[in-house]
Amino acid sequence: MSQDNEHTHDSQANLSDSERLSANTVTPAYENNEKPEANDSPSKSGEIDKDVEKEADDTTDSHANETSDSDEDQPIKATEELENDDLPEEISDEDKETIKKVASDDNLSQAKSYASILVEQVIHAKETFERSLGSLFTSAFTAGLEIGISFFMILSAFALLNEVIPSHYAMVLSSLLYPIGFIIVVIGQSLLFTEQTSLLSLPVLNKIEPLHKLLRLWGIVIAGNIVGGCLFAALMVGLGLHMHLFTDHAIDVYAEHILGFEWWVIFGSAVLAGWMMGVAAWLVTSARDTLSRIVLVTIITGSIGFLGLHHSIVGNIEVFSALLYGNTVSLWRYLVFLAVVLVGNTVGGVVFVAVLKNRTFLFEIEKVKEQAAEARAKLDRRRF
Repeated sequence: MSQDNEHTHDSQANLSDSERLSANTVTPAYENNEKPEANDSPSKSGEIDKDVEKEADDTTDSHANETSDSDEDQPIKATEELENDDLPEEISDEDKETIKKVASDDNLSQAKSYASILVEQVIHAKETFERSLGSLFTSAFTAGLEIGISFFMILSAFALLNEVIPSHYAMVLSSLLYPIGFIIVVIGQSLLFTEQTSLLSLPVLNKIEPLHKLLRLWGIVIAGNIVGGCLFAALMVGLGLHMHLFTDHAIDVYAEHILGFEWWVIFGSAVLAGWMMGVAAWLVTSARDTLSRIVLVTIITGSIGFLGLHHSIVGNIEVFSALLYGNTVSLWRYLVFLAVVLVGNTVGGVVFVAVLKNRTFLFEIEKVKEQAAEARAKLDRRRF
């Protein structure tokens, strides 16, 4: 009995406070029973120890679950989960550690760091590359439908205002409704080509994904956006005509507002629109809450609409509606317009946003590496 008591005392001494409390609740039940026989003592003592260990494990599991629950309540940022596999294999381990150091961003009271935004965009783009073709097309098709809401609202407002104020002012005022479809697409996280142009090119620029996969991905997103937009034009714009929200004349006037320029002017306007959409994607990633994202999308896309810049996906719906229900747009004119605007948006999104901002990030990486090398050199000099 003395050996058993010493064993129990030693096991309790090694337990935490919560585990010792569990052990003490078991011990009195053992002491109040009749004195066990000598042969039964070891087995009963072993059963008590097992009970103590079981309750201690339950307590530990409880604490682990509480910790897990509390972790789930905390916001998880992509840059905090950055792994070496997310970075190109050609990069050395030292450079990978430098990139993760530069991209670390855990201060919620301050704006996200430049590197944090870019690395987060690369991670999201890499996830998009890994999605199935069916998922990509469905998401892009949904975006094509949703972006049509902007044109539907603009056309309805233009037809109404055109009756009371000059056509030019009616066009400008109605364009203020331009952000509605973009807010739905961006906050709903559907795949819109002009928003994803610069984003999807980042893994290719950083040699994480091959170029042919990017071209295939662009093709799927463009096809989904165009098919969804054309279906919206065929159904919803036709419905608006029957509801007398606007007329076929209003559709023609708005289409000529888009098409009434030389091709090089349309191309330059599309480049600027693609640039602004790339900036919008960058700013949306930098925002930490939904309200800020809505404000940023409204400002950028509202400016595109106010200036009358050429956006390929919205423009597709605008011109295709005139092709179906108007009297001034031919199939050839529609196809040429669509090709020019798609190329212009791509150039604006990739060159002016993805390439330049990615290059700035690489310069920042080199600066951090130089600082680390200087710090190591100073430490070596101190040692000697």
